[in-house]
Amino acid sequence: MARNIQSLERAAAMLRLLAGGERRLGLSDIASSLGLAKGTAHGILRTLQQEGFVEQDAASGRYQLGAELLRLGTTYLDVHELRARALVWTDDLARSSGESVYVGVLHQQGVLIVHHVFRPDDSRQVLEIGAMQPLHSTALGKVLSAYDPVAHSEALESERKAFTDLTVCDRDDFEGVLDLTRARGYAADVEETWTGVASLAAPIHDRRRMPVGAVGITGAVERVCHDGELRPELIAAVRDCARAVSRDLGAGRF
Repeated sequence: MARNIQSLERAAAMLRLLAGGERRLGLSDIASSLGLAKGTAHGILRTLQQEGFVEQDAASGRYQLGAELLRLGTTYLDVHELRARALVWTDDLARSSGESVYVGVLHQQGVLIVHHVFRPDDSRQVLEIGAMQPLHSTALGKVLSAYDPVAHSEALESERKAFTDLTVCDRDDFEGVLDLTRARGYAADVEETWTGVASLAAPIHDRRRMPVGAVGITGAVERVCHDGELRPELIAAVRDCARAVSRDLGAGRF
């Protein structure tokens, strides 16, 4: 019987470690978690980084999954399955929040809207399935940029246009927004893309715990916010919806 190649087993274990739980890990964290010497762990990480499977944050020195890993295609979820799994939960979110609900995925340096549930009232609304939103200013885009290495790279490489006076365009400030998004598990857009409009979104993961999309609500600032802050009950509702869809996709509990 052929023996397994130890270096490949260790590399696979590193990728699984980076794919679960906290997105960015330091060299010491990785080495201790896998029972490896720092020199051994660093050599494997360097090779994975050269191949694009791992990326190192320049500021913190921590590691995360790289864009090339997602580009292989095995981590991409079929959009139709994502939409099918989200149908019931997004309907529930629209009813409980009273706002429009959107599901978006990364597409051509932007967010492609693949599912849209109307706000449950009698107002005239336009179906936005197939519409594109920017990565850097919208709540959906920030979530994708924070959790998906491919979206992160594209958001940094593309022009971050100012849509309002509140749009975050500076690279370092934008990275700070993404760090905050990862820390609290959701992203916000309060008049950064459209004046008078606020939105919030949370990530959707698949069974590999890879980010495959984002779900969020959008509405008038006066409804989504109270005293200048997002309403806590809406944050909880969006995060619960994202977790429910993720569970249906096999991601387990977050």
